[in-house]
Amino acid sequence: MATPEEMLQTMINNMPEKTGKSLNDWHVVLKDSGLVKHGELVKLLKGDYGVTHGFANTISQFFLKPELLNKKAESGDDADTKLLNGKDGIAEIFKKAKSQFEAINGEVEFAYKNTYISMRTPKKQFALLQPSTKTRVDIGLNLKGIAPEGSVEAAGSWNGMVTHRVKLTTIEQVDAGLAEWLQKAYDANT
Repeated sequence: MATPEEMLQTMINNMPEKTGKSLNDWHVVLKDSGLVKHGELVKLLKGDYGVTHGFANTISQFFLKPELLNKKAESGDDADTKLLNGKDGIAEIFKKAKSQFEAINGEVEFAYKNTYISMRTPKKQFALLQPSTKTRVDIGLNLKGIAPEGSVEAAGSWNGMVTHRVKLTTIEQVDAGLAEWLQKAYDANT
């Protein structure tokens, strides 16, 4: 289970994808509005911009009390850069694989950890994306009861949170077949 701090960081990391703007961009919008009350700010974000209540509340809280951010909010790109530190040779593979997770038919939460990204359905983790070495990106899938085949192998002792593993060493491996496996894992965990 993620800590409240990790959940907040995940929300901030996902904000550009889910709301169309980063936390800083939203703060510019709120400053320009001239509004100063929490309820007014939430109403503006929800009514005029279609932001969901959870994001509107978070954006408004940090606009009114920026000191609540005990550490600088990172964008997903900043977090990706940290994960890929010293692994420039696999950056293209990692980014293409991440884009396949972004294209899944369903709501995917990207929860950044120290060494990987946990991919979650609204209910639970269904996959992870990890730049494992300078030459390989690993994808873990939670697919209990489904036999591995082709490039999808049993995870074994690699990571106890997933049942299947895909080792990516070339950009060509990030293909439509992989996208099907990602969608299958998502669907099995909703």
